Order: sequence, then structure tokens, then C-alpha cells
Amino acid sequence: MALPLEEDFAENSQSQRSTRGRMPSGKPNPVDVHVGARVRLRRTLLGMSQEKLGEAIGLTFQQVQKYERGANRIGASRLWDLSRVLDCPMSFFFEEMDDATASASPRNLSTESRDVEPRENDPMTKRETLELVRAYYRITDYHVRRRIYELAKSLATTEDTVQE
Repeated sequence: MALPLEEDFAENSQSQRSTRGRMPSGKPNPVDVHVGARVRLRRTLLGMSQEKLGEAIGLTFQQVQKYERGANRIGASRLWDLSRVLDCPMSFFFEEMDDATASASPRNLSTESRDVEPRENDPMTKRETLELVRAYYRITDYHVRRRIYELAKSLATTEDTVQE
């Protein structure tokens, strides 16, 4: 049995390397570039250096530079840290994204995920829903909470019958 050559390993690793997040040309994904630009914008608005931001989140200023250029993708936990240090909601990093940039997301570039519908109209993804649920569970009296629940159900039922 012949042993595989070193070139065989190199060839296999290249073909199996994930290109998720990168454009077919190898350039950074425009969504990552946009998010990085928003990090840079917020950092400069606060008058913070790349070095200070890096220290605050446990990175070097070179890593911050790569994030800001979009060369490195920002993971969810790092984005969470950035939102805390830069004192802004996570949604800030995605604001003002044009349609062309949004359409370059890995999901839209992938042929495997075309059948998944976006959840834009899902009430469970709205901030209002989350705030309502949080407020509801802050009501400590079980009986009051139950009455509000029944009120909401009856109002929803009334709305359904009025629309029909």
C-alpha cells in the first residue's frame, strides 16, 4: 500500500477549506466589511483608539484593525463584547446596510440554504415581544399576571373576530 504524498494532503485540505464568509474571489464578505466599518465608526465617535478597544476586549490593536477592515469575521460573542465596550446595541453594527451588501451574506451565497425563509415578519424576533415578555415576568403577583394573560388572549380573540 502506497503512502499518500504530501501534495495529496495539501490538495485535499485546500479543497475542504471552508470559504464561508468570503466571496468566491477570496475577498472579505461585504457584510463583514460593513460590520467592521460600523465598529470603526463607533470607536472613532467615542474617541477611542484601536489599542484601547483591543485592551478592553482582550485583543491586540492589529486584531482590531483586521475586524475593522472586514479581513476577520466578528463572532457573536465578540460582537456582544464590542457592543458593551462601545456602548451601543448589537443592531448598530448592521444599521444602514444597503441591499447589495445584505444580499452578499453567506446564506444568500450558499446554494444549500435557499429553502430557508427569512424571519422578518416573525413576531418572536421583534424587540417589542421581548420587552413585553420581560415586563410580564417582572410582575411578581401570579394572579395579576394571570389576569393580564387572560386580558391579552381576549383582546387578541376580539381582534380576530373584528377583522373577519
